[in-house]
Amino acid sequence: MKSIPFTFVVAAGLVFANALPANAELLTQKSLSAELALTIAQTAYDACVKQGYHVSVHVVGREGQPLVSIRGDGSSPHTLENSLRKAYTARTFRAPSGEFAQRVKDNPTTSAVFLNGVIAAQGALPIKVGDDVIGAVGVSGAPGGDKDEACSKAGIDKVAAQLQ
Repeated sequence: MKSIPFTFVVAAGLVFANALPANAELLTQKSLSAELALTIAQTAYDACVKQGYHVSVHVVGREGQPLVSIRGDGSSPHTLENSLRKAYTARTFRAPSGEFAQRVKDNPTTSAVFLNGVIAAQGALPIKVGDDVIGAVGVSGAPGGDKDEACSKAGIDKVAAQLQ
């Protein structure tokens, strides 16, 4: 078996390295700060509590990672997991989790429903800067996903001016 000379390998590496764009740059992205995530979560929680709902709230970041988690007083055990899954779903699909729930209702064979962390339930909204989704907020525990979603919206509305 014939071996390839070392100098050939080095020369080939230099050719391929020079083929890469010389002006490649790092990505510049906006991300949720801890302070902003806390404000969104607390406002969403407070909006539901004022209506007498016992809820849990999650805010997830750009990569779907949990940034803030609130398990509300008197909330059912499942609400903590559901608020996270709703927020993750809204972040993953870059749309309200209720839109995904409707897609599943319209087409029950939607394969995305079997992804880890995804849930077909209303209650979460993506957090956007322009068209860029930088996170999501999810609420669970109010008597209906529309009420969960309204609390999520209150959280985003509170910081709308900073999401520019």
